[in-house]
Amino acid sequence: MKSLPGLLARVAIGLLLLLYAAISLYPFLWMVSAAFKDRFEVAAGGGLIPHRPTLDTLVETWNELHFFDYFLNSLKVTVLTVLLVLAIYSAAGYAFSVLNFPGRKALYRLFMALLFVPGVTVLLPVVLLENKLGLLGTHWGLILPFVNGSAPLSILMMTNAFDAIPGELREAARVDGAGELRIFATIYLPLSRPVLVTIAVLTAIPTWNEYLLTRVSLNDPDAFTLPIALQNLQSGAVQHYNVLMAGALIVVIPVIILFVAAQRYFVNGLMGAVKA
Repeated sequence: MKSLPGLLARVAIGLLLLLYAAISLYPFLWMVSAAFKDRFEVAAGGGLIPHRPTLDTLVETWNELHFFDYFLNSLKVTVLTVLLVLAIYSAAGYAFSVLNFPGRKALYRLFMALLFVPGVTVLLPVVLLENKLGLLGTHWGLILPFVNGSAPLSILMMTNAFDAIPGELREAARVDGAGELRIFATIYLPLSRPVLVTIAVLTAIPTWNEYLLTRVSLNDPDAFTLPIALQNLQSGAVQHYNVLMAGALIVVIPVIILFVAAQRYFVNGLMGAVKA
């Protein structure tokens, strides 16, 4: 039987966590609520539950502001970034974990040191380099920096995940005549699926939501992504907060769907990435 002080401590911790969850969720719930209200009800305040719920604001925001075009641009940038990150850094993790080559430890430490470099500090050099390469203002001018910025964490997670795989599997495959590429593709990648999914989620969410580099880099409205479209909703003289919240909800829904779909892999992936 549990002691009374221990039980009270657990209850207190539970109540504090519930309070923290309520405070954290309130802005999101207000955003969802406002997206289903007209501008008069939003201006009047009130509770979270709309008195006259309507889909008109969401439909008008999606149609009149061409959100579908921005959605496709964001989807293109995000998907290509995730695919390149998984392809490049899974191979890099395999090399750091399994292969022996000169300067392996020094190069790995260099990548880990980049974890502590804020991305904003390299914004100007990136923009200048893209301008010289002719990438400024294109989607590739977003994708390549995003891929590069994902290197330290992705390499760390993939290397640790591959370190946890028994070396005997690789040796047995080599005895059967398999080369490194086949071993990598048929043994190491399938066994590291939760970590791959976790890296995909951790890459997709900040890429989808990225605003600073996108705002600096893109100047063609046809290339704009959803965060810029959301910012453009605030450019009018009169702010309609129901429209702003409808736009924000449209932006955040794909992220929520992605996280919910990958949730069962996410925790396992994080655990597998930090075991070594």
